Amino acid sequence: MTRVDFYLLDSADAQARLQTVCKLIDKASSRGQRVFVHSDDTALLIRLDKSLLHYRPDRFIAHRLLVDHCNADASNSVNEACPEVVTLSSFAPTRHDAVLINLAREVPVFFSRFERTLEVIDRQESIREQGRTRYRFYQERGYPLKYHNL
Repeated sequence: MTRVDFYLLDSADAQARLQTVCKLIDKASSRGQRVFVHSDDTALLIRLDKSLLHYRPDRFIAHRLLVDHCNADASNSVNEACPEVVTLSSFAPTRHDAVLINLAREVPVFFSRFERTLEVIDRQESIREQGRTRYRFYQERGYPLKYHNL
């Protein structure tokens, strides 16, 4: 069963949220775990892509950004042949990865394909309220939940 981790930030700064996501990506990818970052906000994925490029000047985190139909296969799914460890996408994955980082407003229908789902929640009221709704969704369905206050 997918384990769900909530990372609660003590800041409303959107960049702090992206830096936390970069840190989680770096940690998982350095352990050899494939990471899939999902969002329904293309602009957020583009900002995350840029943040990843500058996150660690001493090490490149191999990743790819899929935000339009030109970068996805005919079914709007992520191509399984992706050699990168990290995929940033607004599309559903076709493979089962170790870690899903959900930045979407709602729980993705495919979240249970992953060993772990990570939710990064900051102090912005809309982000917090959406996080509470997703928390109740996971809780009502019996998924193991864990909190990390940052």
